[in-house]
Amino acid sequence: MAGFQFLKVGLIDIAGHATPTKELHWLLSVFVGIIMCKIVYDLTGVVSSMFFSGYAKLNKKEKLEWNNRGFSTFHAIVVAVASLYLLIASDLFDGGSKDELIINRTSTLSDTILGISIGYFLSDLAMIIYHFPVLGGMEYVLHHGLSMFSIIQSLLSGQSQIYILMVLFSESTTPFVNLRWYLDTAGQKKSKLYVWNGLALFLGWLVARILLFIYFFYHMFTHFDQVKKVYPLGFYSLLTVPPVLALMNIFWFWKIARGFVKTLTKARHSK
Repeated sequence: MAGFQFLKVGLIDIAGHATPTKELHWLLSVFVGIIMCKIVYDLTGVVSSMFFSGYAKLNKKEKLEWNNRGFSTFHAIVVAVASLYLLIASDLFDGGSKDELIINRTSTLSDTILGISIGYFLSDLAMIIYHFPVLGGMEYVLHHGLSMFSIIQSLLSGQSQIYILMVLFSESTTPFVNLRWYLDTAGQKKSKLYVWNGLALFLGWLVARILLFIYFFYHMFTHFDQVKKVYPLGFYSLLTVPPVLALMNIFWFWKIARGFVKTLTKARHSK
């Protein structure tokens, strides 16, 4: 009972800056994310059946994953573009553009993107668990769980959004991961597109999930005076969750590198 009371008080403290209008905006954004997943899931099936003759030959599990990767790709493109805009093109996080600490800066767009991402991760995690392990193993459950945990905290508190957006930009590698699966399922592993996509995935992962995370930790270190002002749960989450995600990225990068080398070797021998 005491633990529940502590959690309740903690959540009230985290969302203490929220107004009824903000809370409604957050809920609508999450709802939009869920509806987006449903619409794109259905559209993926319809469009694929119209333009890809092999779709009808897929079994039930393959069609499930095919459509699931459709809304996964769509979400990745949306959040990657929005994150890039907020981090670089807009002045939201410019060092000298505002008096407010970088760690505390938010905007209507950033709140919306975080809400949509929560809706996506909820939808995808629900499908992963319901169809487990067809759509992914425990590593995906861990990844989605940690992602939602961090995003929800940032949305409710209005803190650390710059770091959440950096991590969300790493979703830019997802379309290449999904295209690799699509080509494999369609029997196109020997095509030039498969090889070029493998190269794009390798380079994209290196930039968005390895080098960007190095910059992430560098930015935290150089702005640690601000990081220390984040509420306690958020502060300790910043110190623990990103390193776990970084280790997972390194592990997956090692597998991607091995797969790409194997693809190049096969392509060379087939000539």
